[in-house]
Amino acid sequence: MAVKVMMPKGSDTMTDGKVLKWLKNEGDAISTGDAIVEIETDKVNMEVEAMGAGILRKIIVPAGSAVPVGELMGVIAKPDEDITAILAAGSAPKADASAHAPAAAPKASVPAPTSTQAPAPAPAPAVGGRIFASPLAKRMAKDLGVELGEIAGSGPNGRIVRQDIERRAAHAPAPRVAAGGPAPLRAPAPILQRRPAPSPTGPDFNDEPLSSMRKVIATRLVQSKAPVPHFYLTIEVNMQRARELRESVTLLDPGLKISYNDIILKACAAALRQHPEVNASFQGETIRYFNRINLGIAVATDGGGLITPVLRNADLKSLAEIAGESKDLVTRARARKLLPDEYAGSTFSISNLGMLGIDEFSAIINPPESAILAVGAVAEKAVVVDGRVEAGLRCRLTLSCDHRVVDGATGAKFLQTLQQILENPVYLAF
Repeated sequence: MAVKVMMPKGSDTMTDGKVLKWLKNEGDAISTGDAIVEIETDKVNMEVEAMGAGILRKIIVPAGSAVPVGELMGVIAKPDEDITAILAAGSAPKADASAHAPAAAPKASVPAPTSTQAPAPAPAPAVGGRIFASPLAKRMAKDLGVELGEIAGSGPNGRIVRQDIERRAAHAPAPRVAAGGPAPLRAPAPILQRRPAPSPTGPDFNDEPLSSMRKVIATRLVQSKAPVPHFYLTIEVNMQRARELRESVTLLDPGLKISYNDIILKACAAALRQHPEVNASFQGETIRYFNRINLGIAVATDGGGLITPVLRNADLKSLAEIAGESKDLVTRARARKLLPDEYAGSTFSISNLGMLGIDEFSAIINPPESAILAVGAVAEKAVVVDGRVEAGLRCRLTLSCDHRVVDGATGAKFLQTLQQILENPVYLAF
């Protein structure tokens, strides 16, 4: 039976996708689970797997073309199978696209998974010493450092497919540097980079089409900034004890690296638990108060654009768990390798430009959330203590609020609680 290769829906905001390249050619033999085409969504680049075996009889959408979600991109069938009717139809109902797409991103009303994880399935024995896995699964296993021999395949005849690697990676412990071992040294990035001057006889400008991600950013920011009544609150925090916490953690476990951003994430989750009215969303006729605290972490991608991976149930995670999970999410976000359910469902977002030397800024709310925290640089500055000028370690935090949900006093109380936690981080141990 012929198998339709459809443009999948990679996220709730995705309306179309772009074919980056076909990984198989017309006439190639295809097995179930083979990666056959790489596409660009509004969030990530992803490979689409074949949901059946046969021959790639027809490539309908060439590389470089963008088509709507649910559009027919290609056909897999037997060598002598008649596919005239499929080609004539042009595309199938959008519901069929879900058979070729990753699981749809969860809606905000669906409970997010808790920090308690089920054990990974026991691995199936290899047949004749050979492990059966799709090419995509093999590449993912290599990239994630997952041993194929430890995985039970859920595909046909025990074949290991993409979903098996994702499940295994989700249960694998985060890699640690050996205790007492030296941290790898990295050469600092150059501050100034020489770029060749444009030719004086060349064009005055170059127009480049918007990427799928940039189109969504442009649309969503207008949807947020124009109709959402923003107001801003700024507070300055003494980060001296937060620095002492980082240094203490390093002394106790040299392999565990805690950043200021990790501490702020943990402190935000604790403050949101005390102020649930900030962990909310305007719904037109109602205000939705979320029972779970899912923190969105604004990340600039390597190829340009912004994506917000989600740290789920952040209030239930330890500081070490937040450090490991956020580092993994940020790394894969920059490489545009996140899974669809890893960048949807946030209830409150944090944007940190402090590492770029920005002291203070105002962030735009990520709808449908009601607030976002902008984090400035943690820096030494002159402060007045008991009438004396001393060197202090300070950080400025700015809360952008949707006035339809969060009043000024509500936002101020949240920032006060956040300040108290960051200035007394021992609270995070309880």
